[in-house]
Amino acid sequence: MIDRDGLADFLRRRREVLHPADVGLPDGARRRTPGLRREEVAQLAGMSTDYYSRLEQSRGANPSEPIIAGLARALRCDLIERDHLYHLAGFTPPLRRAGRHIPPGLLALVSRLKDIPVVICTDLDEVLWQNALADVVVSPRVGQNLTWLWFTDPEIRQIFPAEDWDAHSAFHVADLRATYSRRMGDRDVTDLVDALIEQSEEFRTLWSHHDVAVHLPRKRFVNAEVGNLDLTCETLFTPAADLRVRAFLPIEGTDAREKLDLLRVIGTQSFGEEAHHSR
Repeated sequence: MIDRDGLADFLRRRREVLHPADVGLPDGARRRTPGLRREEVAQLAGMSTDYYSRLEQSRGANPSEPIIAGLARALRCDLIERDHLYHLAGFTPPLRRAGRHIPPGLLALVSRLKDIPVVICTDLDEVLWQNALADVVVSPRVGQNLTWLWFTDPEIRQIFPAEDWDAHSAFHVADLRATYSRRMGDRDVTDLVDALIEQSEEFRTLWSHHDVAVHLPRKRFVNAEVGNLDLTCETLFTPAADLRVRAFLPIEGTDAREKLDLLRVIGTQSFGEEAHHSR
């Protein structure tokens, strides 16, 4: 059962002890109260300011598990604090081995990488976090599963040249096959594989090949603003291999660096316009 007052108090106290720099935000103008603003926490957690404010006031609808996971990340909770937050919301915390929780130190690190697209995914390719440049270049949003989208939503393929699609398909299946073997029997893995087998003939065919060593370090993206982007993908794994940090770096000898710089400017301007209209 949810502890509304306890949840509200914990959210407020966590927000008040954080500084903008802790979450990768500029200090900005002088603040009348310590800590982050409610709208900043809401933005980081992917929810409306009004909804977050009601949570801090012990009002509104009960939060879902994805909402609580987003708040744990936004408020830079460590594992003990994350588990406490889940209990307050009436949920059983996730297993500590598997990754839907991003450690605060990892968030602090990736928040400083602003000039390249960076995405943090689970070992099943569910997007947990991505920076502003990844919003523009990589396209899928937090909470979406990249492998599921690849085989069920043709729109996702439009950000890559058509001649690269077969290589991406093989990579997604081989990557999932490796996770399937490593976590044999885990329900979330088998559910995803079964659903993809049912939904996609292409996936069924590739899955039967049993490939696990397909690598795709170089990726070409198609962007409406700047055209083709030639990037190399560096993947870093957490010790339990349950989280992946994918950093997309410009390839030397191409114009990718200049195009990423331009997209940063475009993205910043768009964010400024959205903030202005939201006031």
